[in-house]
Amino acid sequence: MAAVEVDHIVSIADVIRLAVAPVFLLSGIAALLNVLTNRLARIVDRGRHLEMEFPGAAPGRMQTLRESLGRLARRARLVSWGISLCTGSAILVSVVVVVLFIDSLTGVNFSALIAVLFIMAMAALTLGLVCFLREISLATRYLRIGEPEPEHSPAGQVVDTGPARRSGG
Repeated sequence: MAAVEVDHIVSIADVIRLAVAPVFLLSGIAALLNVLTNRLARIVDRGRHLEMEFPGAAPGRMQTLRESLGRLARRARLVSWGISLCTGSAILVSVVVVVLFIDSLTGVNFSALIAVLFIMAMAALTLGLVCFLREISLATRYLRIGEPEPEHSPAGQVVDTGPARRSGG
């Protein structure tokens, strides 16, 4: 009986060794989810800030605000999809670990199921990363660094475009 218990312990130890790689993958996905949720929070905050400008905005500014909010909404949808796909990937990786242990404990061969679940997890992670890349692309496409043009400045704020400002002084 002792030999059977030792074999069972060795079998469980092997499964734990196999499960270590997916657990590290879960850590990476968790870090990516942290980045995505932070980006979503920033997009939401920026959208709320722009929405607060509507009541006092000049007529010329209204169209710019609408366009900016539309771009933010698109970016938020992409990040949301990325979060959903990465979360789905993490769930599938977790199921892979569970099925690895069930396979070991019951002796039933679930290798095909494990392979399919892992492929699905990687596909979801890949699509989540594509959403992230697309959101980054949109964010940088509309990035403007420098002084705002007078018609794009917030209501009531005067932008100095005098000679001292243009000369860098």
